[in-house]
Amino acid sequence: MKLSICTDVMGDLAFAEMLDRCVELGVEGVEMTGGGWSRAPHFRADELLSDRGLLKRKLREIEARGLGIAALNCSANPLDPGPMGQRHLAEMRDTIRLAGEIGVTKIVTMSGLPEAAPGDMVPNWLVYTKSWPDEMPERDRYQWDDRAFPLWHDLVRLAREVGVEKYALENFSAMLVWNPETLFRLRREVGPMVGMNLDPSHLIWMGADPIHSARALGDAIHHCHGKDTRIERGRADVDGLWELREVTDVANRTWNYVAVGAGKDLVWWKEFFSVVRMMGYDDWVSLEMEDFTMSTEAGIRSSIAALQMTISR
Repeated sequence: MKLSICTDVMGDLAFAEMLDRCVELGVEGVEMTGGGWSRAPHFRADELLSDRGLLKRKLREIEARGLGIAALNCSANPLDPGPMGQRHLAEMRDTIRLAGEIGVTKIVTMSGLPEAAPGDMVPNWLVYTKSWPDEMPERDRYQWDDRAFPLWHDLVRLAREVGVEKYALENFSAMLVWNPETLFRLRREVGPMVGMNLDPSHLIWMGADPIHSARALGDAIHHCHGKDTRIERGRADVDGLWELREVTDVANRTWNYVAVGAGKDLVWWKEFFSVVRMMGYDDWVSLEMEDFTMSTEAGIRSSIAALQMTISR
């Protein structure tokens, strides 16, 4: 395994400064965003597709520092029924085309989440029982069969056309694909090009054990994010894990994204990466740092130190 970093955490730095910082931190690669919910501060796909000179200069800067491109990321909701969904899908397509042009074979993204019925204007995450009310089975069928499957068949075709080999879908909340079961539902329909970006932080607050999830996924693990979550003792015991507070309201939340090692201990992380590699994944692990309980600098440094000690080389 090799260590990379999601560079949005250094979005305040210019491109060359960000690369120098990566070298100083001791990571081996970068995972950069092409669009979607990110403002894509370092590697915006539409900008680079329209300016090949700029693209070449940025690639030379990366190569000169001995860094690799772990993946291109476009975290987005391409199934949103409104204008945002149209924009996100266009930016996903641009990111895929850019990856094919520069020889990056992996896209980290999200499955998307559509509306629950034709004419609805808001995405609807149907995580309550499909047994009741009576309309639920049809809403479930509509989201998958009518909306998600056609889109992902089309995206698989595009990837094959441009030379992208893998989609790694983050197991993120409020997405159709948010755990191994839902990943396999999509994968059975569109094929093994679609796999999971195994992000343990989300599975932890959902109540799953990411080590067991890794065993269940097997060769469907296409990417891995190094990101931790801490269940806040006392608060979670009262209110449970379905947390609606802002992510910055750390003192009052029932769980928080934290630096690697501030949630699960390093023994746990060693076992996690050992099992992930045992299941056949021996590729990039990208630090995604979203800890609001400490400074960004402290979170990056402590997370990198923890990952350097625990990933399976």
